[in-house]
Order: sequence, then C-alpha cells, then structure tokens
Amino acid sequence: MKSNPTPVRAGVVAAVGFLALDAVLLVLAGAWMDRPALVVWGVVFAALAVVPVILWRRYLRHMDDVRTARHDMAEEIRHWQTRLRDPGSEPVRGEPRR
Repeated sequence: MKSNPTPVRAGVVAAVGFLALDAVLLVLAGAWMDRPALVVWGVVFAALAVVPVILWRRYLRHMDDVRTARHDMAEEIRHWQTRLRDPGSEPVRGEPRR
C-alpha cells in the first residue's frame, strides 16, 4: 500500500496560509484602527502559523521510520523464507545437527 502525501501537504499549506492571512489582516486592522490588542493577536497567529509545519515534518519523520521498519521486516521475512526452503544450510537453534 502506497501512501499519498498530497492531501496532508495540501492541508498543511491551507492551514499555514489561513493562519498567515489572519495574522496579516489582524496586524493591519490593529495598526489602522489603533488597537494594540489586534496587533498582539496578529503576532500570536503568525507564531501559530509555524506549528503545522513543525507537526508535518514530525509526521514525515515518523512515516520514514515506518517505511524503514517495513523494509527491515520484509528483509527478515525473505531471510526466513530462504531458510525454510533450504533447512540443511544451518540448524535452527535447539535442533540437533543431522
């Protein structure tokens, strides 16, 4: 099963774009209407725009770990399949040699 990262990437781009747009609009509205509370909230939203990127990179790192584990498991399965087909090469632990 292959995973498609496009929906996740699109969600991250949409979240960052939405938060960045909100941040810019809040800062502009706060500066235009002389309301410092809106400027503060704009800065908060600008800082929050980084969070989806950090979480996405963490997700990708975990997916790489899963991919590596699946590859290692497939290697181990191939190893055991060859051992089961040709059992005369090495005795399995606990079995006497023939």
